[in-house]
Amino acid sequence: MSPHLRVGLVGLGMMGRHHARVLRALDGVDLIAVADPAGDPYSVVDDLEVQRDVGALIAQDIDVCVVAAPTALHLEVGLALAQAGVHTLIEKPLATDVSEAQQLLAAFRTAGVLGCVGHIERYNPSLLALRERLDAGELGDVYQVATRRQGPFPNRIADVGVVMDLATHDIDLTAWVTRQKYEFVSAYTAHKSGRRHEDLISVSGELTDGTVVNHLVNWLSPLKERTTVVTGERGAFVADTLHADLTFYENGLVPTQWDTIATFRGVVEGNMTRFAIPKPEPLAVELAAFRDAINGLNGADIVTLEEGLETVAVGRACIESARRNRVQRLSDPHVRRVDNRGRL
Repeated sequence: MSPHLRVGLVGLGMMGRHHARVLRALDGVDLIAVADPAGDPYSVVDDLEVQRDVGALIAQDIDVCVVAAPTALHLEVGLALAQAGVHTLIEKPLATDVSEAQQLLAAFRTAGVLGCVGHIERYNPSLLALRERLDAGELGDVYQVATRRQGPFPNRIADVGVVMDLATHDIDLTAWVTRQKYEFVSAYTAHKSGRRHEDLISVSGELTDGTVVNHLVNWLSPLKERTTVVTGERGAFVADTLHADLTFYENGLVPTQWDTIATFRGVVEGNMTRFAIPKPEPLAVELAAFRDAINGLNGADIVTLEEGLETVAVGRACIESARRNRVQRLSDPHVRRVDNRGRL
């Protein structure tokens, strides 16, 4: 049996505390070092000395690191870990902008160590089941992907707005479940909470195959919602990622007898099926996939740095679209889209 991977963790805040908990329960790894200049506010690693910075963490002879620090620190921390030859998972978004994301991608490639991004929604049971059913052709042609992601403002976020913090979830999951890239985006933002960054965005867009996408995201609602609706030829899938539920609303097959309604062209309501699916914790699945990829296990499903960079590019295009009040084409030179080789 191979020795356990020696794991470090940067950041013990809202997300870092969950990484610490899951890493300690994960087979094949040992959490041996943590770093956070603010200490351990949630008391999740009382038995470990909390290091002040990533340099002190690297000095603990770690093999692997998870970065759950604020987005503004991802570049500095990630570059240090790459230079030290440490396999690294960086929480989403990969970086604050495309230039920083490109630097991280180049650094990990040069170092020859694994880098990946923590887009946790890819490991949500409802979206895994949705992607599998789309791949099997159960929906037929896909027409539209619409997401809603809203809730109260998280006081922990100060360095980015709602686009890079929340909307990047929707951007990544949409591209992932459809296996497409974004072609156009048009966005509108609002600043209602008195902060420098936007706290609401509405995005309309189109994927490379013509699928229409819509994202409604905000930090201004007392209602917490995480919904993805994929509408297609045979009906609509609704994924509730808060509760990991997947429901299929089938186009009806029973002819309408009411003449006034029957004159309209379109679909009618059919059967509704809520699927019974296994529901492991997404973070545990994500970290297990990261471990397996480091150990060279074929088929380990990680989010690559190239994919993380693509999501950052789309997020920044949404922000730019709102700022300039124009449609942004992702292939325009000033958007600096990522090509199939990960280059900009």
